Amino acid sequence: MRSPPCRRFPGGAAVSAIPGRYALGELTVVRHGESLANAVFAGMAPPPPEWSDATVPLTARGEAQAAALGAWLAGLGVERRPHLVACSPYERARRTWDVMAREAVRLGRPPVPVVVDQRLRDREMGVFELLTPGGIRERDPGEARRRVRLGEGLYRPPGGESLADVALRARDFLTELDAGGAGRRVLVVAHDAIVVTLRHVVAGIGAEAPADAVPVPNASVTRFAGDGAALRLVEFGATAHLTGPGETADDR
Repeated sequence: MRSPPCRRFPGGAAVSAIPGRYALGELTVVRHGESLANAVFAGMAPPPPEWSDATVPLTARGEAQAAALGAWLAGLGVERRPHLVACSPYERARRTWDVMAREAVRLGRPPVPVVVDQRLRDREMGVFELLTPGGIRERDPGEARRRVRLGEGLYRPPGGESLADVALRARDFLTELDAGGAGRRVLVVAHDAIVVTLRHVVAGIGAEAPADAVPVPNASVTRFAGDGAALRLVEFGATAHLTGPGETADDR
């Protein structure tokens, strides 16, 4: 096994991450399917004024991705099936799980208990809610420059959160979940910020902060395997389950 990377402070002391101790049997984190906001961002168009981040729905493609996730879930062996699902309260995540669950049941799998937890909501962007990077530059060039200077890990938009802020609530969620979930397999359905920050939390104290642009595809699967004492990253942002006729993982 490779040793964790270490950094050196002046004076020569080696500093390595101390992995977190978790008793979960498995933690799987799914990002929601493509949402209308994702499609808007791709086109750099302004969002409709009546939208809020919490109510953005899935696109037709996102619905199809959620159904593919349901087929993936139904195909898991008994040793991999989740005991519990924890879902973000935002519409795009809840709808992803609804479609997943319906498809898995249609394919013969029993329903899975689900809880909704506010700590799994997406990163809050405050006054820049639902604005594209181009929209932020247009509205407030100074804030856009500050965002670039600080990086996403530390940049906190007015009224919003940095990724470091999201990591605090992700850690609180995981700690509480683990306290009552020894040996259990848990599926989380949430957002890219939650996928990235849970990876950071699991890596432990002293782990490198999340990179500014870690790609987390829509409807992707990130999985951590547990051995009773720790969680180990097995796959990150996997999308093979989405590949079908006329579509490849690169299309997402």
